[in-house]
Amino acid sequence: MVEAFTDGACSGNPGPGGWGVLIIDGDERREIYGGESGTTNNRMEMMAAIEALRATANVEKLALYTDSQYLKNGITSWIKNWKKNGWRTSDRKPVKNKDLWLMLEDSLAGRAVEWHWVRGHDGHTENERADALARAGLASIAA
Repeated sequence: MVEAFTDGACSGNPGPGGWGVLIIDGDERREIYGGESGTTNNRMEMMAAIEALRATANVEKLALYTDSQYLKNGITSWIKNWKKNGWRTSDRKPVKNKDLWLMLEDSLAGRAVEWHWVRGHDGHTENERADALARAGLASIAA
């Protein structure tokens, strides 16, 4: 199974941000990153996952790792109720980042993706690399 490790970073919230992805397919490792000038940490976490899914579009089975509970819980659980409630949260407020939730959901169509949460900044080698890539994406915008 192909694995993708994702992370987002932001300097200020909102502010310039970056996303990073480490993809491992057997012995092959691929790294991608990017950033945006005015964004939030949650949006960068989501963009990392979207870019991971884009970069592995030909892969049917993917294990995606994130240190964002917002991302993991949002896509595996909360999104069902948001859609049922007209994109409103349980307290009837509009769902933040709806545009990215829709992009993420669309990227998942017809794919088997296992979502995994890992504790961030806890010495997990691949998560630390995804974090470094996200910071590189941030640096490319902030420079």
